[in-house]
Order: sequence, then structure tokens, then C-alpha cells
Amino acid sequence: MEVKRVFDLLERAVELYPKEDILAQKKEGKWEKISTQEYYTKSHLLAYSFNMLGLESNEKIITISNNRPEWNFIDMGCMLSNNIHVPIYSTLSDSDYEFIIEHSDAKLIFVGNNIIGKKIASIIHKLNKEIILVGIEPFDKYLHIKDLYNNGLEANEIIKDKINSYKNTINETDIATIIYTSGTTGTPKGVMLSHKNLVFNFLSHAVQQIKDNRHKMLSFLPLCHIYERSMNYEYQYLGISTYYAESLSTIASDLADCNADGFCAVPRVLEMMFNKLENASKDLKGISKTIYLWAFNLACNYDYSKKSLLYKLQHLIADKLVYSKWRSRLGGKEMLIVSGGSSIQEKIIRLFTAAKLYIFEGYGMTETSPVIAVNNPKEMIIKIGTVGKVVEGTEVKLAEDGEILVRGPHVMLGYYKDPDYTKEVIDSEGWFHTGDIGQFVDTIFLKITDRKKEIFKLSAGKYIAPQIIENKIKESSYIDNCMVIGANEKFASAIINLNKAKVEEFCNNNNILLNVETLNSNIELYNFIEKEISKINKTLAAHENIKRFRIVIDDWSPINGLLSQTLKLKRSKILEKYSSLVEEIYNLK
Repeated sequence: MEVKRVFDLLERAVELYPKEDILAQKKEGKWEKISTQEYYTKSHLLAYSFNMLGLESNEKIITISNNRPEWNFIDMGCMLSNNIHVPIYSTLSDSDYEFIIEHSDAKLIFVGNNIIGKKIASIIHKLNKEIILVGIEPFDKYLHIKDLYNNGLEANEIIKDKINSYKNTINETDIATIIYTSGTTGTPKGVMLSHKNLVFNFLSHAVQQIKDNRHKMLSFLPLCHIYERSMNYEYQYLGISTYYAESLSTIASDLADCNADGFCAVPRVLEMMFNKLENASKDLKGISKTIYLWAFNLACNYDYSKKSLLYKLQHLIADKLVYSKWRSRLGGKEMLIVSGGSSIQEKIIRLFTAAKLYIFEGYGMTETSPVIAVNNPKEMIIKIGTVGKVVEGTEVKLAEDGEILVRGPHVMLGYYKDPDYTKEVIDSEGWFHTGDIGQFVDTIFLKITDRKKEIFKLSAGKYIAPQIIENKIKESSYIDNCMVIGANEKFASAIINLNKAKVEEFCNNNNILLNVETLNSNIELYNFIEKEISKINKTLAAHENIKRFRIVIDDWSPINGLLSQTLKLKRSKILEKYSSLVEEIYNLK
């Protein structure tokens, strides 16, 4: 059947994919499977229950929960009852929760656990709002999601007919969801996406998928983010089973346990996996270590376009001795991995691809539902350093200053309650101004070079694109993260956040007492990191060279506000935290 509204996926799944594990969740080490029929039934029961609770059309329903089958039931229940789903992260600050609850006009909020529940209950009380609070897990005196299932079972024929009538009256251009972008500056913006926005987008990348209803994908990126959500819809459209990981710390074991065929990730997750593979050599000795390091180096420089028999033989040997063991820890299968959210280091793509864990990098934004371009699994095209070809049906052009402009059926309806800002980013011809700077490689592959607002100018008038330099700096295994600075200054500098495990190893090997309070005064450590930076400087233009830097060993995360929910640098927050170091850098004679 044709899918025009998101909830049409349910009818299609029942008709084409009546399986026992369309969804599954890991709980206490065991997989709990959800059949296609249970998914269909519980989604409808929630839709009935929403109406019985007094929610009319277009009311806002918030979900604050980790990935789990109930998230899908709520999502579909919202759309079946002609209500608007507003999923948000479970790691936001109280002020962000307060803003979104107030701004969205939410009438009902689902919470995933007691900790979030208590926080949200307090905020609701503070706002003096009449909002129904429901626990996905039992929570104090509040309603439990099972209560809503039971209420739905009691729905009379009038209510059922009303919900079923929406299947004929809800238009594909009607709003389906509001997604609040976490952003790196300012208050969150509510992106309004229609059924058409969402359906067009997941169909546009579903045609490139090489997996089908015989396969499973592991899901661990938050479903409240449009990237994972769109892929989740794609899986449902193709009948691919979605298995939800127990936690971020169990990804490897969960991949193996469910025998997954792939997953979606952001570069930060893949960087951590890369680091574990790199660090594995330190426990080896003799010939085993020599072989491992040879294979690892071969993988970091892997070129899938090389066809010589010698190169193929080297790769075959490395695969037999090393790469196959990497795969065995993840279940043994060759995998399809989609990476998005920010740019990924080339060596990571090469290493995973060499190990037949194929990474396909893509690009998109919440405002474009989200995919704009992606490297194509079906054509087995991995144009390293680019985000692939623009997906079919999407128009992309570059403005005079290099900004990427996008037009198509997946461009948002606008920002909720903010028509003025909507007009700022969507021009009169329907082009959405992404704020990203890019270029085309070989005329067809899109390459992202930086964020327009993050590019800065040195006092001499030369421009610095920080993301490019930051990605190069992070290629050092000793550097966990970094931020390039120097707006209106004579030269570029950087705050370098070290990889604690690697630095501890370096200090132990060199009999250095590691003291995080005196990192920058430790000459041996500082000189070592300076050599790492010097290697990167040789690959940069003269004005891009990092002349000075300061090192830290800190946790940069969404929890402490230094990274966004999608793990991008919150530059203003980082500058604020390290203001004394920045001042020290530019006051030096």
C-alpha cells in the first residue's frame, strides 16, 4: 500500500511484515520482542485513550524517554488521533524543559522514568499548568501507560469511529510533529514537520537501503532526534526489525546479542569505537602486536578503489588475522553504518570500511526532515570526505558565499510561533538557508566545509573555518576534542581537550606525574602535544596554523552544557569556561 501519512506505516507493516520482532528492547540482559500486531494494537489503544482523556485534534503530546517500543506506540498514537508529537531529550536543563513545555502548549507529557518524572512534575507545578503526566514506567500517583492501554480497551464505537475517520481526513500536509532543536546558541526552536515532510524524506533514503525484512538494526541514538527517527521510519517501511540497545555502554554486546546488520551513529560514537580498537594493541606482545599494528595502519589508510592483486592479498590477510576478530565481537556480520550529525574523520571511515563495517556518511538538518545528501549503499559509493549525492527529489544550490541552500518537499513548514525567523531562513522562492558552507566534489558529491556562523576572521583579514582544523587536530589519538579560537586576533589558537587514557599511558611510560591542575606547565607533556599540533600545522595554510594552545582534561558533554544534544561544540559555553586560558593565550608576549 502507498504511504502518504506516517501512520500508514502501521497498515503496511501488518499487511506485508507480520513478524514477531518488528521492535525489540533489551531489558536486564534479555530481549523483549514486540510483534507487528502488538505495535498496531497498542498504537490504536493510545489513540483512543488520548481522545477519552479529552485531547482534541492538534494538541501537543511530549515524550521524554530513552529509545523503547513505547516511544513508537506513543508516536503512532499521536498521529492516529490527529495530535502532534513533541519528543524531547531526557538530558535537557530545567530551563530548557520549562521553555519547551510552556512554548509548545503541551497537554500531556510521557516520562520514561521516575527521575525525569519528578523533575517534570516540579516544572509543571511551577508553571501552574494543567498537564496530564504519564509514566512509561510506574511513577508515584501518576497515570501509567498501561492505564491508557486499558482505557483504550474500554473505548466505545463512537470513539473508535472517530479515530478511524482521521485515516481518511488527515492530509499529508498536516503537521505531524514539532521537534525542538537543541542548537548551540539561544533558546530552542520548534521545527514543525508535516506528514509529507517526513514521508518524502524516509522514502528518499529507503530506496538506497540494501537491507530488508530479513535483517535487524540496532538503535541507540535518541529517537527524539530526527536523524534516528527518520531511519526508524525507513526500517518500518522496509520491514527491518529495530532492536533498542540497553545503554550506550552495551552497544558492542547488544550488536552481538541480536546479531545486528548495522546501526546509525554520530562521529563521536565511532571515534570512541576507533579509540578502543587502537588501544587494543597495548595489551599485545611480540609478533601479535606487530601484526595488529600493521593491520591497523593498513585499515587507517585503506583505499577501496585499489585493485592490485598485492593490495587485495594484504587486505585479505589483515582481514583473516585482525578485522574478522573485530567483527566477531560485534556479532560476526558485515555491517551497514550510517553516520551523520557532524563530519567524521577520514581515517575512521577507512578503518571501518576495511573491516567490512561500511560507513556511509550523510548530511541533513532537522528543518529538512533531515536527509539532504548521503553516500549510497545500493551503489556501494563511499566518496570519503563528502556526504555523498543529493537525494532524489531534493534541490541543492550554493549561494555566492558558499552557503548550502535546499528546496524540496521535505523542507519544514516553519518554526512554531516564530514566523519572522521562518522568513529569515526560507526565502521567497522556497530555498532553506542551512547556514552550512559547502562545495561540490566531482560536480555531484556534496562536501561540508563549515558552519557559516562559526567561520571567523583574523585581525589581518584572513578567514578561519574552525571545523576543518578541529577535525584534523582530533586525528591525533591523544586529543579527545578541541576548539579553534582567534576571532579578531593576530593568529589562530586552540583549547585542546586530551584523551585521558592515552595521556595517562604517555605519562606512565615517561615517569611523569599527571596533575590536571598543572597540565600546561608540564614541559614534557606540553612539548609532546606541541609536536602533535606541528604535524597538523604542516597540512594547513600558513594563516590557519595553530600558533598557541592550552590543554585540559575535562568532560565535554551535553550534561555540563559544553556540547549540544547532538554532540556539537557549544562554542560560547566553552569560551566562557576557559576564559582565563583564552586570555592567557592572547596576553602572552
